Amino acid sequence: MKITTFERSLYKEMLQWKTNRKGSTALLIKGARRVGKSTLVRTFAAQEYDSYLFIDFAEASEEVRHLFDDLHDIDSLLFRLQFLYNVTLTPRKSVIVFDEVQMCPRARQAIKQLVHDGRFDYIETGSLMSIKKNTQNILIPSEETRLTLYPMTYDEFRLALGDNASVPLIRQAWDKRMSLGDDVVRKMLRDMRLYMIVGGMPQAVNTYIETGNLQLVDQVKREIIELYADDFRKIDPRGIASRMFYSIPALLNSNAMRYKVGSAVGEVKADRLFELIQDMEDSHVILVSHHANDPMVGLSLHEDYGKFKLYLADTGLFVTLAFWDKSATENIIYQKLLSDKLPADLGYVYENLVAQILAARGNRLYYHTWPSPTSNHNYEIDFLLSSSNKVIPIEVKSSGYKTHASLDAFCEKFSSRVSDRYLLYTKDLRKDGPATLIPMFMAVCL
Repeated sequence: MKITTFERSLYKEMLQWKTNRKGSTALLIKGARRVGKSTLVRTFAAQEYDSYLFIDFAEASEEVRHLFDDLHDIDSLLFRLQFLYNVTLTPRKSVIVFDEVQMCPRARQAIKQLVHDGRFDYIETGSLMSIKKNTQNILIPSEETRLTLYPMTYDEFRLALGDNASVPLIRQAWDKRMSLGDDVVRKMLRDMRLYMIVGGMPQAVNTYIETGNLQLVDQVKREIIELYADDFRKIDPRGIASRMFYSIPALLNSNAMRYKVGSAVGEVKADRLFELIQDMEDSHVILVSHHANDPMVGLSLHEDYGKFKLYLADTGLFVTLAFWDKSATENIIYQKLLSDKLPADLGYVYENLVAQILAARGNRLYYHTWPSPTSNHNYEIDFLLSSSNKVIPIEVKSSGYKTHASLDAFCEKFSSRVSDRYLLYTKDLRKDGPATLIPMFMAVCL
């Protein structure tokens, strides 16, 4: 199957790095495996430079690796690389790419001298937490600009399907706080559910474009899930990290106010748990939302490291993982999901979708819970964003249900700290007192 090169918004940030830094730093593109780092970097190198030299350290020979053991002669290193890869490089007009740089720690360390040499630009890619694990005995270069590539966003997904109108129109409607009408909302929600099902992994998107077969898309996603689980087992042979990974949909579906580690893996010592959570977050396979004990501007100052929720960075993978009890998810399930006729509460899927959208827009994830003073009920705000000197509470509903008790209670309790307040749901945009109720697809505007 031919792999399509998709338009990625990170390309613009890469161009800014090239223009502004002018070789004074290397560019490190981080991200989970299979999100398209190598394809993006190769495309950027081919389009923005006169020539490029691409070293994939997952396949590079020992001869190439050993070139980085001795950096006393940079001239010789650069000359031999050009011979080995049959590429002619031009000073200040060429780039050298270190793909999967975590596989050759000495090459990562060499970035300092290579950047100072100044002849060429350098771009690195790295996946999973191994980029940290494999640099324990080297000097990590400070001459790096780091960017994160997430799974394809909703904007990128629609562009890949040949739709360059929907998302700009959504943003225009949002700017005007315009209702769209039931027919438009139904269509746009169906488009968003397709994104929930396929997800943003380029290989899955490509399979959908080429075949239109959601069961084949499911097979691709299962292969990626198993790849991630294997990676987690490598960094944690006891299997705690992989079991936590597999349990994310079930624990979100339980409506618990936090991720209950004991329900997934039993007892884990606190220091070991925090290390595993950090490794899993560094992988960019999962997203961590921390409880904000005292929600105000500077949410990170009130972060509770012992109380958190876990999401998958790609909702398409999340949906497949939710049906992991079967060896394959039948097309009938996907079709019912797409038409919103699956007899199941999809609140946990929509919550994961919103987490993915907010994270890809550069937001750290926070939530807040507190007990009702008049009953045994607990209130929960699904997501909190900072805006100027205020916070924005967001509640997520899986239906057109318009009540928002938690949102109202939060805004009453923290009235001086709140600016806007939003309920994301599956109906048209409308105002309900001070709250703005917005259709799920407008989450891309928050």
